[in-house]
Amino acid sequence: MMDILKIREYLPHRYPFLMVDRVLECEAGKRLLAIKNVTHNEPYFLGHFPQEPIMPGVLVIEALAQATGLLASESLLGKGITYYLVGLDKVRFKRPVVPGDQLTLEAVYLRHKRNIWAFSCRAEVDGEFVASAEIMCAASESKS
Repeated sequence: MMDILKIREYLPHRYPFLMVDRVLECEAGKRLLAIKNVTHNEPYFLGHFPQEPIMPGVLVIEALAQATGLLASESLLGKGITYYLVGLDKVRFKRPVVPGDQLTLEAVYLRHKRNIWAFSCRAEVDGEFVASAEIMCAASESKS
């Protein structure tokens, strides 16, 4: 549905902070399904943790937040808008994410009021629950 080149058109993030590798499904104004391939080459594994590498939970949430930005960009507001993370509710973690995992990211549009957008998000590995959160982002005109 959306490869890395298209993703880069919508998200301002670049290596090492671009956390979405491919969008598998996007239903305009409703839902987006994406993946993040987790490799041992990720820079955070040098220190988190060297003997037992685990993807930091905050980066799992960041990957979900980037998925919300893609859903908003693709189906709600379009290009030329940057989305800033402004809130998290109901954050839950169940299992660690390790090198070799393929993180499946789901963002579901809930509502918006003015320029604040809310999404229900869920991350899984091999169909197993990893994390979930309600994520709010604010839409702002891009400065570039």
